[in-house]
Amino acid sequence: MPDISLSYSGKDYQISAGQTLFDVLSQMPEGERPDAPAAKINGEIIDFMTPVAIGGELEFVAWDQPEALDILRHSTSHIMAEAVQKLFPGTKVTIGPSIENGFYYDFDTDHNFTPDDLDAIQKEMKKLAKKNVRFTREEMSSKDAVAMFKEMGEDYKVELIEDLDVENVSVYRTGEWMDLCRGPHLSSTRKIRAFKLLSVAGAYWRGDERNKMLQRIYGTAFRNQDELAEYLKMLEEAKKRDHRLLGRQLDLYSFHDEAGAGMPVWHPRGMRLRVLLEDWEKKEHFKRGYEIVQGPILLKKEMWERSGHFDNYRENMYFTKIDETQYGIKPMNCLSHMLIYKSKLRSFRDLPQRYFELGVVHRHEKSGVLSGLFRVRTFTQDDAHIICTPEQLNDEIKGVVQFVQDTLEMFGFPYKMEVSTRPQKSIGSDEIWELATKALMTSLDEMGIPYDIEKGEGAFYGPKIDVKLKDCLNREWQCATIQCDFTMPDRFDLSYIGSDNQAHRPVMIHRVILGSVERFIGILVEHFGGAFPLWISPVQAVVMTISEKTNAWAKEVTAKLKEAEIRVVEDTRNEKIGFKIREWQEQKAPYMLVIGEREAGDRVVAPRTRKGKQLDPMSVEDFIALVGDEVRNKISN
Repeated sequence: MPDISLSYSGKDYQISAGQTLFDVLSQMPEGERPDAPAAKINGEIIDFMTPVAIGGELEFVAWDQPEALDILRHSTSHIMAEAVQKLFPGTKVTIGPSIENGFYYDFDTDHNFTPDDLDAIQKEMKKLAKKNVRFTREEMSSKDAVAMFKEMGEDYKVELIEDLDVENVSVYRTGEWMDLCRGPHLSSTRKIRAFKLLSVAGAYWRGDERNKMLQRIYGTAFRNQDELAEYLKMLEEAKKRDHRLLGRQLDLYSFHDEAGAGMPVWHPRGMRLRVLLEDWEKKEHFKRGYEIVQGPILLKKEMWERSGHFDNYRENMYFTKIDETQYGIKPMNCLSHMLIYKSKLRSFRDLPQRYFELGVVHRHEKSGVLSGLFRVRTFTQDDAHIICTPEQLNDEIKGVVQFVQDTLEMFGFPYKMEVSTRPQKSIGSDEIWELATKALMTSLDEMGIPYDIEKGEGAFYGPKIDVKLKDCLNREWQCATIQCDFTMPDRFDLSYIGSDNQAHRPVMIHRVILGSVERFIGILVEHFGGAFPLWISPVQAVVMTISEKTNAWAKEVTAKLKEAEIRVVEDTRNEKIGFKIREWQEQKAPYMLVIGEREAGDRVVAPRTRKGKQLDPMSVEDFIALVGDEVRNKISN
């Protein structure tokens, strides 16, 4: 007798234990069977090959849902691994997950994969997909699975099973090929229609530098060829906007092996860009009632033990010894800010205290994840800590959220918000975590801001709001974060005297607006393609001459622009004007002021925009007013 009941679209379907969703589909009229890659039972995802263990609410996953792409890409990684082993016998497979925007698989082989190999693998994958082979799922005991994979020579699979320490595991087959996997997968290879292999990289087994270096093949997959073509077009555009290439082209920053991996070196123009951003931030913080502070780069190890960083974060920290005392190089700025708070007795009338620091921090990132300005080992955080009473918490969170919104809207970034909850590795009581999480959610709810829940993604000391912006290529970047912390004030014995003359424990908000200044600049470079809004452009105007006869007027124009605090470069080189214009267009100069004999005679300038638009000749004063209006309005491209 059927013992499992599933409810879908107002109807109940009965199946027996051990049966699958195929048995549910068979009970539906053919025209009503949904075309779906998988389903959910009570919110938990399940594919069509997995035996149903419990009853409840059945929901089919639509192809336009994120879970559908994950399943499609994971299934595509399997046929890639099958193709690799068919073309390169003796290759051992390791893991092949779906990732954001694609998938990868790591292989152990003596053969070095080339671009021609990727083409061959892709052709073989297309053959496998067209065969319309079913994905089938099989459960077996871990003991039997270990024996089977040992016989196959798949040492990595054996290690994975032994580390799982479970009685049973599942394998998925496509024809004769199989892989250790918990799923879910598509029901058939026929549903894999649009994919592309992208690149090869090195990767240590399990991300550990002490393990063997493997070869990782990256790829992507989409529902159809149109979506794939759109994504590949975006990748081509991203290559043109690569901040590492533009950083060199625009002479902003550089990286040097002799200085150390993940350590950017800032050139004059890049530093000018940073200073403009940081000066703007300082003014905005003063307007919002923050005070600028600064703490040391090094603090004693005992401080990091007290805060919980030593137990929960030390693998990301650097340590050194001075006079036999061990110090930690700060990965964040909160400890010094608490010392400032504790430097004197505080009353409830003194709160909130808002401390802001453009603090240089260092984090030990693995070399394999370093990526230009996006992932570095030394960077500057626009870090602030608000110490307030519990009654003030709601308004303070809202104030920070509004600050973030104002900033991202000024740069023209759309964004979304997520609330990240308690991770497995954390400190503090359940009660405190619940209070902090509720405070963040309530603030967003009262502001009418929608948000997603990211379970287990909070900081070790408190939940947080993560703000993810979208750039012009529709890529998401996590920059701003707002963390609510009841734990640190307790660990560092922070207090204030309340209206009842008794000591009370304050609450702390950790927050950044841009996040890492370096990373945010990398995002700006790619978002604007190096053509920055005028207000932060390192060079705002270039005065260029057609011949030496007009050099005197060019120098006078340059002097007037400098006096008006316009960032100007004078180009009186003995080069053709077309060459100069092309060169400065490549340098993304917002305005080029061409000075010929007519302009010199009329004592005017002829502005040309970086997009090639020629403006009417105007006086220097009118050009200064034009620039001033654009800077004041902070117009984004």
